[in-house]
Amino acid sequence: MSEKLLEIEGLKQYFPVAGSKKVVKAVDDVTFFIKKGETLGLVGESGCGKTTTGRSILRLVEPTEGKIVYDGKVIFDSASGTKADMLPYRRKMQIVFQDPYASLDPRMTVGDIVGEALDIHRLYKNRKERYEKVIGLLQRVGLNSEHANRYPHEFSGGQRQRVGIARALAVDPEFIVCDEPVSALDVSIQAQVVNMFEELQKELGLTYLFIAHDLSVVNHISDRIGVMYLGHLVELADAEELIFHSLHPYTRSLISAVPVADPKTARNSKRIILQGDVPSPVDPPSGCAFRTRCPYADERCRMETPEFREEAAGHYCACHHLDRVGA
Repeated sequence: MSEKLLEIEGLKQYFPVAGSKKVVKAVDDVTFFIKKGETLGLVGESGCGKTTTGRSILRLVEPTEGKIVYDGKVIFDSASGTKADMLPYRRKMQIVFQDPYASLDPRMTVGDIVGEALDIHRLYKNRKERYEKVIGLLQRVGLNSEHANRYPHEFSGGQRQRVGIARALAVDPEFIVCDEPVSALDVSIQAQVVNMFEELQKELGLTYLFIAHDLSVVNHISDRIGVMYLGHLVELADAEELIFHSLHPYTRSLISAVPVADPKTARNSKRIILQGDVPSPVDPPSGCAFRTRCPYADERCRMETPEFREEAAGHYCACHHLDRVGA
């Protein structure tokens, strides 16, 4: 699992504001890599740029700047002007969308939704083979042949999400962006879907970018976890290392907010409550993006953007005052 499947360098995604010269800095200079066969979790508050990062990697929206390397081949590089044809990569890179209600065409049957990718990439010889592949995909995600002729409105939220997963698996991908795939589901259904993702990964050797705002879910499924704040990646480490030895004050506040099942432990745990609101990505703070809510911020934080650097083996963080945070 040492070989890198995906490398992201200096990824930026800016959106123009209508009627203004300003831009929304949705993703601002993000760098990370994902190894073959691993799951990288990406967490943060709503609006921090997690989903936009995933969509930019797949070039569902063209990045503003940066470099994307997939399996050793550059598929996007703003410096050299490289923009690879994405059709061949659509078979290798897929996405499971957050909203199972909005991501399925209500006018198409489930069989046609799952089979559409087979049609586009011509992955069958005849109609019989197509039908068998569709049924096989539905069965792999816990549905059956009867579901192929039904429409999305006839399913529950969990079943719809299974259809979305079957659609992503249709082209035998290597890498899947899981964009908050369980956030719209009941807790009991969340566990089933997360377990299914793990089983599929073992069975098919998949690599995941698992995006979520629920740190407990991400910790359960991820090998490494990255934390985003206001478009920036502020910390990245192995899952266990991040949970028990987090460095960044924002990461620590997120971890303190995770519910604890044991009442005694919950009473003794200290919540870190951040002051103020998340700044606007249209007009972000100078220097460190987190400084307006950080109890350790000083003049240096206002003037200088902290470098995202390796503080320990495989543990990256962007903070000027790790000595104070750890005190």
